[in-house]
Amino acid sequence: MGDFFAEFDAPDTDLTRRAYDHVFATGTAALAGHSVRAYLFGRALGERRGLRPGTDYDDEALLLACLLHDLGLTEGGDGDQRFEVDGADRAASFLRDRGMDEERVRVVWEAIALHTSQGIAHRMRPEIALTHAGSGADVLAFGADALPDGFADRAHAAFPRLDAGRELSDTVVGQIARDPRKAPFGSFPAAMAAEAGVDVRAPRWSDLLARAWEGTA
Repeated sequence: MGDFFAEFDAPDTDLTRRAYDHVFATGTAALAGHSVRAYLFGRALGERRGLRPGTDYDDEALLLACLLHDLGLTEGGDGDQRFEVDGADRAASFLRDRGMDEERVRVVWEAIALHTSQGIAHRMRPEIALTHAGSGADVLAFGADALPDGFADRAHAAFPRLDAGRELSDTVVGQIARDPRKAPFGSFPAAMAAEAGVDVRAPRWSDLLARAWEGTA
């Protein structure tokens, strides 16, 4: 593997290199490759929308959000919240410990926490919208037809897929099977668990409505 930062003209700072090393040290090769491709695809899709890296948005923050967005799926990042929030909290701690100011930490936190939020994330500021777009393009090919010709091949040559989508899905569901708290009612992880046949004992919406304010006029 060559120098990612030089090959793809990515923001090359002490913080981005630490984050890059961290995701490859703590996650699997498939997860780390997905995290890098999420940035590459998100930035490229942004450029197709007329968003210029470093001018229209904080390109370093986008790279950091994408690199760290699945820390909740690593062994050390598996807490008691939905994986997106576990990952956002881990990323925020990582960045605070290395001197990033709180306003920019918050942008990264929101980008990670919202990266699976279809119908919401794309309406947010570019760093958040492009983290969502890049991760969705990599896992499900959402919007991938808008990538420049040959760009996906170049990204995959540098960072092979290694069946990342299947591995990520299995990890999310496996975490929920061990701790149903990680699939709160109505969440994307809960939908994944239901499709996989994992019983998280979610309440029915109609039952919640029936019980709400019982006994009041």
